[in-house]
Amino acid sequence: MSAQCEVAAKRAAQITGAAAPMSLFERGLTLWVALCIVAGVLLGQWMPGPFQALGRMEVAQVNLPVGLLIWVMIIPMLMKIDFGALHQVKSHWKGIGVTLFVNWAVKPFSMALLAWLFIRHVFAPYLPAEQLDSYVAGLILLAAAPCTAMVFVWSRLTGGDPYFTLSQVALNDAIMIFAFAPIVGLLLGLSAIVVPWDTLFISVVLYIVIPVMLAQLWRKWLLKRGQAAFDATMAQLGHASILALLATLVLLFAFQGEQIIAQPLIIALLAVPILIQVFFNSGLAYWLNRKVGEKHSVACPSALIGASNFFELAVAAAIALFGFQSGAALATVVGVLIEVPAMLLVVKIVNRSKGWYEAGRTA
Repeated sequence: MSAQCEVAAKRAAQITGAAAPMSLFERGLTLWVALCIVAGVLLGQWMPGPFQALGRMEVAQVNLPVGLLIWVMIIPMLMKIDFGALHQVKSHWKGIGVTLFVNWAVKPFSMALLAWLFIRHVFAPYLPAEQLDSYVAGLILLAAAPCTAMVFVWSRLTGGDPYFTLSQVALNDAIMIFAFAPIVGLLLGLSAIVVPWDTLFISVVLYIVIPVMLAQLWRKWLLKRGQAAFDATMAQLGHASILALLATLVLLFAFQGEQIIAQPLIIALLAVPILIQVFFNSGLAYWLNRKVGEKHSVACPSALIGASNFFELAVAAAIALFGFQSGAALATVVGVLIEVPAMLLVVKIVNRSKGWYEAGRTA
């Protein structure tokens, strides 16, 4: 490895936090989301007026309070991405190829199929008929946005190559700017769901293009002041991002409260296709990396990014396209609820199967 590559790899390890343990929030994400469900439902029933007032604060179908909260959530995560790493993807081109294939050619389409199967057929008698299309749309939005931040956590728990992790996330984010809207529009159209293209375009600009630009400008400015300044700012922003996520979830469940109380099994039913998708896509990416001969430290982050989702973007797009009270918004939040336990199980599987992986890896 050249000296330049060594420096880049060390910087990638610093950015992804390769040696850092999971934070309290990361470990307890499922618990926090569950508490937000309870708090949101109760507050929505006790104080409907204030929440309805917040729901009416819209410009061009974009809810302003939620838009602000989404920015606070997304920008710190996007600041972790070094788009300068893109020129290094050639060093693990096979693993990158598997990542892109699973994330963009398999994942959204497999979720659309699972949503059609379970929501429109298997579970249809147990779900509100008027929300079926909305649930399908939410699941598609969830699958069309590859993970940005949490994949760094999953990668370090598996001993994943930090530089490869950084490269694949940067490339996925670059592709997402151009591919998210067309893929969502195509799959919603195939699912016979009317696509408000102007709102979808606004969502992409507001929740992908502008945050990416702001995050990268801020990132460059901080790094000019030194890595210590960058790390200190990221630590502070991390707390704000957490609070914004929790506040958004409380708002969502305040609007979803009546529906959840009337049919509490909705969340469990929506979780089924999401869980199947997690294990199918992670397993496919893991197996494909083994077949093409990539190292285990590359296969793990490649499999994990194929299984997890950029749920902050999915939540924002669902609210913008279908509203607070939609089944789409609820479906994306279910993805948040099950993200940590599902991904920790995938982490455990790939760690325990390392011997099997290396024994059958194509040289």
